[in-house]
Amino acid sequence: MKRADLSLALLAVVLFTPLFAVRTVGPLDFWWWMSADVAVLVAFSFILDREYRAVVFSDLASGKAKKIGLGILSALLLYAVFSCGNWAAPRILSFARADISEVYSFKGGASVLKIVLLLVFIIGPGEELFWRGFLQRRLQDRLGRSAGYLLATGLYTLVHLGTGNLSLLGAAAICGAAWGFLYSRCRSVLLVAVSHVLWDLMVFVLFPFKG
Repeated sequence: MKRADLSLALLAVVLFTPLFAVRTVGPLDFWWWMSADVAVLVAFSFILDREYRAVVFSDLASGKAKKIGLGILSALLLYAVFSCGNWAAPRILSFARADISEVYSFKGGASVLKIVLLLVFIIGPGEELFWRGFLQRRLQDRLGRSAGYLLATGLYTLVHLGTGNLSLLGAAAICGAAWGFLYSRCRSVLLVAVSHVLWDLMVFVLFPFKG
């Protein structure tokens, strides 16, 4: 792992761990704080990797309809997987119901409009630009496809430890593995960003799960 990759991976841990543990700081609620963290990571990604802009533009220049379609399909399939898990988990794990309810406390009274706008324009695409488009791409180029995928997925899961929520940690691992696999196969940030944004909207706004 190069110094730039390690530095940004550590910065992600530093930024996200207190976010998930505390959720608010001064005037920033969870959603504004999350958006700010993601924006910082994306900005540094483009600064440290001079080729990244060309990679993103190349991705956006071809096959947009197919990538968007696959992103939508993958989000629907992922939501179906979580729907099954939402039904099964409370029947297997005694803490699951409370964990699921705790996830929705992250909303913190924020308006639906604010949540939607930040998820669509900053958080969803920004996370994919950093975790898959920057970090996983560079790790796979240096360590190999499998090792880079596993390390990026592990780091994505790790930053959610601050929640202290085992169900959310498991959800992060599943989502990270799914979006990482899609990126590994298709090398498209557009595809995984569409999937991430739509999944977020379904889970947090359109069809939330019940604890």
